Amino acid sequence: MRDRRGVRDARRAQEFGGFVAGAAGRLLHTATLLTAEAPDANPRARRLLTRALAHTYAHWDHPRGEDPYDRARGHLATHYAHEVWHRSRPQGPLAALSPRERLVLVLRLYEGLADEQTAALLGLPTDRVRALCDRATALVLHPPPRPVPRAGGPLLRRLQP
Repeated sequence: MRDRRGVRDARRAQEFGGFVAGAAGRLLHTATLLTAEAPDANPRARRLLTRALAHTYAHWDHPRGEDPYDRARGHLATHYAHEVWHRSRPQGPLAALSPRERLVLVLRLYEGLADEQTAALLGLPTDRVRALCDRATALVLHPPPRPVPRAGGPLLRRLQP
């Protein structure tokens, strides 16, 4: 009995290791886009990916026939959506987006999910997903102008008699 369990566990670990070797790079890039971190300095994205892969491994044997990449991507999106990731200021072209807009944009354009799949994954109406994607795309393509600092700001006014 123990021999069968050992063989099954070894097979499971080998299958999962092959999955991670093939999918971890793309999933890490997805997590990095979601957290809007730099690709070479992305600790939050790595933590997010680790949680998603741990959850995928814990349920590796359950429903056969389900694509493990879809499962990992789903956990990645769910974990991102339920966490408060705005504690540090994101940088880069996706920094102007809200976390929900960033999530929809990455799932739709980078991962290639359809509106309906994205809506089902996030629990949103399809029309809301389309509106979020359109707004996020417009913000990325045409960012709002940055405010120009005024000369004689509050510090200068305090110094004047």
